[in-house]
Amino acid sequence: MASVAVDPPACQVPAAGGTSTHQLNNSGATRLAFKVKSSNNNEYRLKPVFGFIEPGASSALEITRLNGAPKEDKMVIQYAEVPADATDPQAPFKAGPPAGEVVLPVTAA
Repeated sequence: MASVAVDPPACQVPAAGGTSTHQLNNSGATRLAFKVKSSNNNEYRLKPVFGFIEPGASSALEITRLNGAPKEDKMVIQYAEVPADATDPQAPFKAGPPAGEVVLPVTAA
């Protein structure tokens, strides 16, 4: 079973605003689609929200914090195995529950 690892495994950004970049790594032998969910959509912007990660490769995730009160939040990266010819990274998440997920804790101080 394929899985996603996040590097670095935690995010710390200034409450006044800032950006943090993380790598989503696929150490498995199958292609994965991913979806990133935030516990705080008012103060965070994610790029990309959906995407693919090829086997043995990684994809960059950019987390942008807007100005707001200091707070603990989290990003949940859901993933699902997809065929090599898949073109819509949103499709597996509309079809049913994800194969797995990893939580990225976020601290704004």
